Amino acid sequence: MKILVLNCGSSSLKYQLINMETEEVLASGKYERIGEQEAFLTHKVNGKKITLEKPAFNHTEAIDFTLQQLTNPEYKVIDDLNEINAIGHRLVHGGEKIADSVVINDEVVEVLNECKDLAPLHNPACILGIEACKKVMPGKPMVGVFDTAFHQTMTKEKYIYPIPYEYYEKYGVRKYGFHGTSHKFVSQRITEILGREDLKVVTCHLGQGSSLCAIQNGKSVETSMGLTPIAGIPMVTRSGDMDPSVLTYIMKKEGLTAEQMEDILNKNSGLAGMSGLVPDFREIEKKSTKGDEQAKLAIDKFNYSVASYVAKCAVAMNGIDVLIFTGGVGENQINIRKGICKQLEFMGVDIDEDANNMRGEEKKISKPESKVQIYVIPTNEELMIAKETQRLIK
Repeated sequence: MKILVLNCGSSSLKYQLINMETEEVLASGKYERIGEQEAFLTHKVNGKKITLEKPAFNHTEAIDFTLQQLTNPEYKVIDDLNEINAIGHRLVHGGEKIADSVVINDEVVEVLNECKDLAPLHNPACILGIEACKKVMPGKPMVGVFDTAFHQTMTKEKYIYPIPYEYYEKYGVRKYGFHGTSHKFVSQRITEILGREDLKVVTCHLGQGSSLCAIQNGKSVETSMGLTPIAGIPMVTRSGDMDPSVLTYIMKKEGLTAEQMEDILNKNSGLAGMSGLVPDFREIEKKSTKGDEQAKLAIDKFNYSVASYVAKCAVAMNGIDVLIFTGGVGENQINIRKGICKQLEFMGVDIDEDANNMRGEEKKISKPESKVQIYVIPTNEELMIAKETQRLIK
């Protein structure tokens, strides 16, 4: 069985074609600047990277051209598009109505439309991707895997906000959580590694966007992101949690609109905002080790915030068995993992610095005597989406 996994952005399209018998990625790539004359596709196949400049003024054109590359005689991976058994879509926000992966139908698209205000950058793009697939590959079964679905097992006291209850009833204002596909993938992987499911796990998905999740017996019971992906720990450009009065105070002082303030919180805050540097985690960390005080402050704040949320997750489960690092930063930044774990020694977290001296590998990095096992597990959201798609269409 071959599954095409799609992740549609407002002006981009990421994809992988996966052979589910071997879990091999046959082809992958990204279409950028969709909607512009200068749109281009970066297609990866057989260890080669091919850049193709091709105008795509909508997602239908982008998906159509992408599919042509899968059967292109120069580097084809399939003979015919009928070899693709199904399409798995990464979808962001399903509100409270969708608590699992679903076969996509009109009702699912209606829910995506209802939740557009909760994910204005993502849900409209997801709908465009679904409609484009209907045109290019009519009748092909499609499955939606939602970022928010995994966290629907949280109990109400964990997700409700301490504001007038009517806002929850009228507008669905509550904590939803994100990165669910990644948290689910690594938590399932640790049950395979350890051969048991009765685990209390904290997963740290650290990257451009970062979130933590408390997973007990395979179910999400607490997470750091909230109504939107701004909440939780500070990220590269996103603020994370803070006193709400900070926002209204700055808005009054600077004469900012709600939209302008939201833009600052999303794009100009976090580690980049604190350090005054470019929004690149690697660059900020590098400068932090070379005497840049603001960069060091940003990294210290990040590590402290992650460690604090690990402790919060442990409270939600009344304990912790395993701490997992994943995502681009979690998998590759040696000093970040060390800095976080050092602040958790009081909980029995004891990192093995020699084992930790690696990047991008699946590996246990805790000392034998550590009360909490520490693992690095590279995430694979695309494979998780493909597995969910395969499960549902079967």
